[in-house]
Amino acid sequence: MSTARPPHASPDDDVAGLGYEQARDELVTVVARLEAGAGTLEEALALWERGQALAARCQEWLDGARARLAGATPGAAAPGGTTAGDGDARTGPPPGAHDGTRNSGTQNEATT
Repeated sequence: MSTARPPHASPDDDVAGLGYEQARDELVTVVARLEAGAGTLEEALALWERGQALAARCQEWLDGARARLAGATPGAAAPGGTTAGDGDARTGPPPGAHDGTRNSGTQNEATT
């Protein structure tokens, strides 16, 4: 007996409830089926869409893990390759950071 879905439900609605390992394992299976040549074009498209949803779910888990690590570990790598607290072009350097280009508090002798 199959479970009936509401008319607005997508076959990928269950992806949101998957853990990382579950989503990754199913994604591996989907990719293998696509590489082996899934039956009809419609079946291949359905597999592709499922794979996209699974890949997005895996990325959500990875992004969440990176954020947790960055918050828990001083100096941990943050998304985008910067380390937590380094600052970047969007936020600037952290307070008190000196990069050698700022006035260190002494007057420049060339200015009057």
